[in-house]
Amino acid sequence: MSDDRRDIQQSERLAGLVLIAAATLALIAANSGLSHAYHEFLETRFGPPMPRLGVLDVHHWVADGLMAIFFLLVGLEVKREWYDGRLSTPAERRLPFLAAAAGMAVPALLYLMVIGFDPALIRGWAIPSATDIAFAVGVLALLGARANPTIKLLLVTIAIMDDVGAVMIIALVYTASLNGAAIGAALVIVAAMAWLNLCGVRRLWPYMLGFALLWLAMLASGIHATIAGVLAALTIPLGRGEPFSPLKRLEHHIHPWVMFGVMPLFGFASAGVEVTSVGDMLEPLPLAIIAGLFVGKQIGVFGAIWLADRTGLAPRPAYTRWLELYGASLLCGIGFTMSLFISALAFPDAPAAVEAAKIGILVGSLLSAVLGFGILWLATPVAISEEDREEAIEIFGEDQDKRAAARRLAQALAAGEPASRKSAD
Repeated sequence: MSDDRRDIQQSERLAGLVLIAAATLALIAANSGLSHAYHEFLETRFGPPMPRLGVLDVHHWVADGLMAIFFLLVGLEVKREWYDGRLSTPAERRLPFLAAAAGMAVPALLYLMVIGFDPALIRGWAIPSATDIAFAVGVLALLGARANPTIKLLLVTIAIMDDVGAVMIIALVYTASLNGAAIGAALVIVAAMAWLNLCGVRRLWPYMLGFALLWLAMLASGIHATIAGVLAALTIPLGRGEPFSPLKRLEHHIHPWVMFGVMPLFGFASAGVEVTSVGDMLEPLPLAIIAGLFVGKQIGVFGAIWLADRTGLAPRPAYTRWLELYGASLLCGIGFTMSLFISALAFPDAPAAVEAAKIGILVGSLLSAVLGFGILWLATPVAISEEDREEAIEIFGEDQDKRAAARRLAQALAAGEPASRKSAD
């Protein structure tokens, strides 16, 4: 694995913790004497008039503008993993696909059941559908060398899969009235960017110019502007096996800005909800989201992994215990960034519903994080393979990995267990 990719993996640990800190600051600001200043800041309008929306305020610049760069990064990661990474073969895609699909369907169904299919709330069915990669990896980082790298890889892969699902939901479900001319312009821009790829253009600036124009066209079209990031990512040359391809260069350049800039800003702008009483959590909307994230996610993800393994459709990863897989399934219930994003799209004209949804998202994500952390802390990993040992070095650092590997080997020998798949049972 390249040094660039290793740097990206190592930075994910700190990025998750920064995101947690940003959300905490937003909660403190919204529930203190700073509340008025906090909301006034978010409502401050500046910049040139934008298509369809006019002059944007700070919150919209973050949610509609900066988050397009977040979706660009998501698109780059999905494309790289699909063609040149952990999802490059049908066998590698099968288990995370099944886990992600069930992990989106079960929370949505549970959400609808809790709200009693209330027409006023039904648009929020997708809120508990996606996993926040940075937040989940941040929780894993707190485990240090106790975290099984195989579990981390599986968790990230599932999160990538349900990010794809969430992007499709946003594009197909949460759209305003459509502007045919703007959609046509967006298609022309995407075609032009794809043509640049086919012509072998390797410089990034033409693609970035196309991305900016595509964002404006999507903003005017009625389809959410952030989808421009995913579409732009699909046109950027990958260069399979090439360490310095345009896609990998761009991913390397924007990754720290997204993880340490865009996502914390979004967390700070979106997580500031005023909590007046515990009873707020028991209202139908937040309760449905809590149930979806905390209960639905673990049932869907863990149930799909168990069923796929038992039927032979997709065996669980080697060197993993069922308790670890259950802990990872709980961490999939951390839906912070994407869930907050979808809640604003689901209830654009109902600010009270958005605030109630935030309570459900924060509580559901917190419960999933705390219990998932506890389960993984209790689950002692078995001795790992050489490939996973190298992955552990990249994620946790060499000294920590040596101590952890020695501890695991000593535990396995003391228990009389071979370092094999059977020892994980």
